[in-house]
Parts: sequence; C-alpha cells; structure tokens
Amino acid sequence: MSRTSNRRLFRVLAGVVKPAYRLVARLRWTGAEHLPAEGGFIVVPNHLTELDPLTVAITLYDNGIMPRFLAKESLFRAPVVGAVLRATGQVPVLRGTPDAAAALTAARAELASGGAVVIYPEGTLTRDPAQWPMTGHTGAARLALATGVPVIPLAHWGDQEVLGRAPSTGRQTVSLVPRKPVRVRIGPPVDLTPWRDDVPDLTHPVGRHAARLEDATDAIMRAVTGELAALRGVDAPPALWDRRRGGRL
Repeated sequence: MSRTSNRRLFRVLAGVVKPAYRLVARLRWTGAEHLPAEGGFIVVPNHLTELDPLTVAITLYDNGIMPRFLAKESLFRAPVVGAVLRATGQVPVLRGTPDAAAALTAARAELASGGAVVIYPEGTLTRDPAQWPMTGHTGAARLALATGVPVIPLAHWGDQEVLGRAPSTGRQTVSLVPRKPVRVRIGPPVDLTPWRDDVPDLTHPVGRHAARLEDATDAIMRAVTGELAALRGVDAPPALWDRRRGGRL
C-alpha cells in the first residue's frame, strides 16, 4: 500500500469513521507543509490514548496520504478491528521475536513505494503522569537510518479528553459530550545526520550500534516532545520519562 493504493477502501472507511469521530472531537492541525510531497517517510506520534491512531490517520488522510501503521499483533486478533487492519495493509509487530524485524522489512518496502509509515516509538500509551512522551524503542530510528527517509514528528493533544485514563487510578475514562477540541502539530523532519554513518542494515543484529540507535531515538522523542510543548503552551520537562524504570532519566 502506497499513498494511492487501496484508496477506495480508505474512502469507505473514512466515510464511516470520520463522521463518528467528529461527533466527539473537533480536529484541527498545523504544519502540514512538513509532510513530504513525494517519496516515503516515517511519522512518529506521541501516544496518549487508544483513540489517537484515528486522530493521526484522519490528519494524514485529509492531506492525501494513506498511512500504514506498525501495530501490536494483539490488535489483529480483535473482532472487526483486526479485519480492518488486515484489509488496509497494516503491519503486525511481535516485539522480541524474529517477526519484529520482519515488520521493519515490510515497512521498508512500503517506504520504497513512496508510502507513509506510522510508528509509535513509545510502543504503548505514555506512563508519564503529566502525559509527556516517554523514551522510545529504536525501531523508527533504525528504519529511518537504514532507508534515509525523513522522520516527521507529529504531536496531538485533546483526544485523551474523549477517551483517556485517570492519572490517579489508571482506569479508562470516556467523555463524549460536549465535543472536545483536538489539535495536531506536525513538525519538520528530525535531523538524524549525526547517526547516518555506522548503522547496521535491518538484516543484521544491532550489536555495538545499540547506544547510537538509542541516541537517535532520543532525538526523535525530543522532537515529538517539542511539538507537544508548543501545542500545550507550556515548557516540557528537561528529561523524558523512562518507560523501563518508571521515572525520569
């Protein structure tokens, strides 16, 4: 699936999903000029709520892009959702298995066709109590460095007011009325120049390159955080929330 393939199916889905989404949210975005006019690219959003893939997908779709998400394999086994994911060519990811590398290979083929691949580097909803992005997995950085395609940071804010989690208990919250304002900010490509050399191909183990990939991933997550800070109108914390240690670095 590239920018133009499966357009008919996407139109059918958009005809169903967009009206339903707009019943509960008023979506606005800025920065669409940063989306490449041609060639493959990677979109890296923050992850606030189970609703935000729709926020990202609608934003890209309305800018003429048919996105392909790398999604958790468990979603593909869910009724209805799994069928839609498979029909639209989304890519299942089984972390910690050989299939995880296979997902990056499939994503590479999509990028080579001129498509847009959406990767959530955090891999799960943020655990930061203030809802800032966390540290990320290195897949997006590795794929970008292996292919040379741009990495576009995308931040969104507001959809967690529709479907979110209570900070104190972690329990899911739902608020459908009144409609919530949801804002998206698309930033310029992340500068990964310092890490362009000395990066393993996707078919080779990370090995001694792990630290460099972590640094490149940190640059990506800080770019996303910067866009989110601009959306929220407040300064971001100086350190990212470490998803492995449950605290700030």
